[in-house]
Amino acid sequence: MTYLHCKSFSKSGVYPLKVITYRNYGPPEVLKLENWEIPNPKEDQIRVRIVNTAVNSGDWRMRKPDPKVVRLFFGLFKPRSVILGISFAGIVDAVGKNVKSFQIGDKVLGSTGMKMGAYAEYTCVSENAVVSKLPEKMSFPEGAAISFGGLTAVDFIQRCKIQTNQTIVIYGASSSVGTSAIQLAKHFGAHVTAVCSQGNFELVTSLGADKTMDYSNFFASNEQYDVVFECVGKTEIETDLKYLKKGGHLVLVGASFRQMWDSIWISLFQRIQIHIGPIKETLENLNFLLTLANLGKYKVAIDRSYPLEEMVEAHRYVEAGHKKGNVVIDVSKV
Repeated sequence: MTYLHCKSFSKSGVYPLKVITYRNYGPPEVLKLENWEIPNPKEDQIRVRIVNTAVNSGDWRMRKPDPKVVRLFFGLFKPRSVILGISFAGIVDAVGKNVKSFQIGDKVLGSTGMKMGAYAEYTCVSENAVVSKLPEKMSFPEGAAISFGGLTAVDFIQRCKIQTNQTIVIYGASSSVGTSAIQLAKHFGAHVTAVCSQGNFELVTSLGADKTMDYSNFFASNEQYDVVFECVGKTEIETDLKYLKKGGHLVLVGASFRQMWDSIWISLFQRIQIHIGPIKETLENLNFLLTLANLGKYKVAIDRSYPLEEMVEAHRYVEAGHKKGNVVIDVSKV
């Protein structure tokens, strides 16, 4: 286990807030544990004491960065926002004077989006952000894990306008986005083929996949689908298109910069529907996921958890690409 070193930036010596920062791009070791001041919410904000956050593919891609074009938006030479973390679940412990929707003590979950900042014991978000009350039947780890994969899958599934009896193949089906996409595609009536390692067949079948294939068998097949949903950025567009029916949709969740560029020209000149990020996160979509979860029609797959101090190990594990569903971080105790 690799433990992070603690670095304090206190002048007064009173900095009780633990955060994980990355002040330079690079490998997992750039992540450091620091002590900061606890933030105060603005008039329209709530302050959340985070119980759990999660490590997602978006986190390690930002840290690395991958693709390198990330630097153009988040800092050319070093990150402008030094705290990663998109999804969170926790307890409201302070509210701004204009806040109407939440009160102290509410259990909540949500996403900070590209503002990030969830690798911390506290965060402040607008009451109008993508944040909702945690359902009674949902745990804090599940609440922290539902946002990234779930919101990503919802957005792409909606763009594809999946209908009853259409076929979809999900490549990287045991990933955070993949496990969500399986369940959402089934909800809309599609026939789902899940492509993943054989050791994950039981997981994806339990989530609703109609058919399972390992990677080698998938590339040896000639079957075509209405939707090709590539979750992990490990195939080439030319290969994906071989499995796409005429008029179908290709989803590239983890597209490289070159794939992003190529997809624009292919979509324009060949009139093939290719969908890439960024996604549109909305409160409506989050509440849709929570409704499905309350009805027992959506499950949050959690692989393992790490304490905040072992964030380096968590990033190593997620970046290696072998996780089953989601990896959560224990930030503070309930």
